[in-house]
Amino acid sequence: MKQSIFLLLIFLTVSCSKKDNVFTREDGLSSFSVSGLEQHLKTLASDDFMGRMPFTEGEKKTLAYLEEQLNQLSIEPGNGTSYLQEVPLVKITATAAPTMTITSKKGSFTLDGLKDYVIWTERTDEKIELRDVDLVFAGFGIVAPEYNWNDYEGLDVKDKVVLVMVNDPGFGSGDSTLFKGNTMTYYGRWTYKFEEAARQGAKGVLIIHDDVAAGYGFWVVQNNWNTSRLYLDRRATNPYFCEMVGWVTNPAAKKLFESAGVDWAATVSAARKPGFKAIPMNLKLSTTLSVQATYDKSYNVIGKITGAQQPDEYIIYSTHWDHLGIGKADERGDTIYNGALDNASGTAGMLELAKAFKSVKNKPSRSIVFLFVTAEEQNLLGSAHYAANPIYPIEKTVANINIDGINPYGKMNDIVVVGIGQSDLEDYLNEEAKAVGRYTSPEPNPVAGYYFRSDHFSFAKVGVPALYTGTGINHFEKGTDYGKQLQDEYVAKYYHKPSDEYDTSRWNLEGAVEDLKLLFNVGKRLSLENTWPWWKLGSEFRAIRENHPKQP
Repeated sequence: MKQSIFLLLIFLTVSCSKKDNVFTREDGLSSFSVSGLEQHLKTLASDDFMGRMPFTEGEKKTLAYLEEQLNQLSIEPGNGTSYLQEVPLVKITATAAPTMTITSKKGSFTLDGLKDYVIWTERTDEKIELRDVDLVFAGFGIVAPEYNWNDYEGLDVKDKVVLVMVNDPGFGSGDSTLFKGNTMTYYGRWTYKFEEAARQGAKGVLIIHDDVAAGYGFWVVQNNWNTSRLYLDRRATNPYFCEMVGWVTNPAAKKLFESAGVDWAATVSAARKPGFKAIPMNLKLSTTLSVQATYDKSYNVIGKITGAQQPDEYIIYSTHWDHLGIGKADERGDTIYNGALDNASGTAGMLELAKAFKSVKNKPSRSIVFLFVTAEEQNLLGSAHYAANPIYPIEKTVANINIDGINPYGKMNDIVVVGIGQSDLEDYLNEEAKAVGRYTSPEPNPVAGYYFRSDHFSFAKVGVPALYTGTGINHFEKGTDYGKQLQDEYVAKYYHKPSDEYDTSRWNLEGAVEDLKLLFNVGKRLSLENTWPWWKLGSEFRAIRENHPKQP
């Protein structure tokens, strides 16, 4: 009898806890406030934090602040007993020769560095020499099985330099079914082209720049001339990297084709169609780079709320704490790149999310992870390191929700979904937006490939459905023209400049709070469910998730 009563009590306790542990839209929302968000934002974006650059005193202050805040919120350390995950990095300073020599049957000529091309390397060898290396035109440099596309089919590029086009075949085709039309896919991203060329064993790769197809002018590429870049320290695995990577201008590429006796217009047109075969250029390329490598460590910051019923399943919120530090002075003489919007704002928003999850009545069934990553500005290195060295198993990671910049312009009727059409997480966001009289909208400039330019991409590459949102453009009071004007003004006046500072005269955080509430409710709903979100049909990341042997 006693045993029966005991079992009945257990049943009732479990039943009640499951019944009570349901999604309630208002639960936790009252913890969000403009003042709470502003306090963190003002601190992180202050001159005191010196632009939050890895390997600087600004990093130390940022890490200490985040650890202190997570501890005050009673958020558990996310890496055992520590809030920190070490991220080994290497700083590579590559100095390119001022010219590149091209030799053909007709003779030779030179291209000028910075003006005609920009090159660098991920290798740490002190001297890199390319002497009379064969040049091959490999179309877009894409291997995409789901689109039945392989520019390297039957091609051996070992010890050769491949010349490839920017973006992917869908751009400018007028065919929305070819890849994704004007919306850039992963295969159009320049980082992919470097990675694929290395997988093919190429000695080097040069991307032909085009302002429209790239989404930015060649001056952006020129900022990489003879500069230092951070990379993950991969000495333990020693992967293969091309000896030289970089870009050439459109006029320089046309000069290469002309010298090779290859019809530029006809070849480029052919490369946009299935079945294109790579073309040996019968050109030899020669140039050099000198390299200095310095090894150091940065840190991701990780906090966690352990799930009550499914603690070994994880929803990961991510944001990057870093910015550009101290650099070239602007017209005001300011040298501190504060990165208020990019991304002190997202970091502050994450702390507000953590506070909200601690306040909920219905505790998450699944674990919630708060991941503040380093070196996003250096090509997503902190999140890439986490994805390759996860604290929590990737096959048990339900979803990633990424925050890179929050809305500083006041309330918006919409919230932008970056890379729309990728995963079921968009449907969750649609439902939450609709519930409060708002809606989701596609990104205004899909050609720019923003889905591949923030930390959620590191999760997408290993198959985890990832949601990335942007500030809406339909201003609550002044409409879409005003909203677009604000975003254009940010890019022109503040993006990656010392002027990206927190300024109460032009910032209004009410809209940021409303957006954070939406992202909170998406994660809260996921944390209380048993089902798993999935990639949509047509996503280039769906197969990665499907092929994982331990997927649910």
